[in-house]
Amino acid sequence: TPPQKKGGGPPPPQPSGGAPPAPQPSASEQLTPAALASASPEMQKNMIGERLYPLIHQTQPELAGKITGMLLEMDNSELLHLLESPEALGAKIHEALQVLEAHNAAANN
Repeated sequence: TPPQKKGGGPPPPQPSGGAPPAPQPSASEQLTPAALASASPEMQKNMIGERLYPLIHQTQPELAGKITGMLLEMDNSELLHLLESPEALGAKIHEALQVLEAHNAAANN
């Protein structure tokens, strides 16, 4: 058989240490500190946002996107606490609604 042709150039360099890059966790997986640590800050916000949105959508389907965006302004450690504590998340959703109501009231005056 003829030799296989390679797509020109040397193989891509492996990350130092020989470890393969960490796979991106799927939405159904638990959000682990290790998964977050291996992600960029922007990816971390995405990962947390993808988990917050469905939880917020259960109680505020109309405003879930807006509230999720507002909560993502918080520190990641606080956001992780919200994912673990339905009571804390409920309180933050309530706070966000009050802010939105105040903003809407101010906009209407």
